[in-house]
Amino acid sequence: MTRVLVVEDDPQLVRALVINMRARRYGVDAAPDGVTALRLAAVRQPDVVMLDLGLPDMDGVDVIRSLRGWSRVPILVLSARQGSDEKVAALDAGADDYVTKPFSMDELMARLRAAVRRTEEAPVAAGTTRVETAEFTIDLLAKRVVRRGRHVRLTPTEWQLLEILVTHPGRLVTQKFLLREVWGVSHSGKTNYLRVYMAQLRRKLEADPSHPRYLITEPGMGYRFEG
Repeated sequence: MTRVLVVEDDPQLVRALVINMRARRYGVDAAPDGVTALRLAAVRQPDVVMLDLGLPDMDGVDVIRSLRGWSRVPILVLSARQGSDEKVAALDAGADDYVTKPFSMDELMARLRAAVRRTEEAPVAAGTTRVETAEFTIDLLAKRVVRRGRHVRLTPTEWQLLEILVTHPGRLVTQKFLLREVWGVSHSGKTNYLRVYMAQLRRKLEADPSHPRYLITEPGMGYRFEG
């Protein structure tokens, strides 16, 4: 049984989440604050964490950082904070997805299923050296991309971007993180660089670059590789 840890101080919302998840055969634990959440995560070892950022004892971003110190459990943020800065801060701290309140239960359950699927798939970062899609194949050791039987020539910058995305499959990688890793801290605000290079990658790899299947944009936040 997949276990979900719900970290939320609104008892009505907790009750609704517990009812909906148990009806779908998830096991559920609930924590009303950050300290309790960290203790339960260590003892119960959940498969997914659903986390509100506005907790009574500590900020949810600090909970994410603490969890990321020892766990790779998927973290799905549920928050009323709608500003892009808050979203980016949570994602940079290590959250895997962000759902803004109010949300539909159907959407939330779909996001939960996606998080569970990613934990069940073999993670690319854990030793896999080859990524295959219906459109192209990436050899991470040889730094080689083949599309429909033909070698695709990538610039060093294009390769760096692609490598970061495919080694975080299904996870939203923020603009700030990509800019820092590829161009350095001094370029952290130059999002136009990303738009240009991602457009080039899509032209080289996607069947329909204007409607990408693999290199997905999350507006205002970053990019995601869906393998």
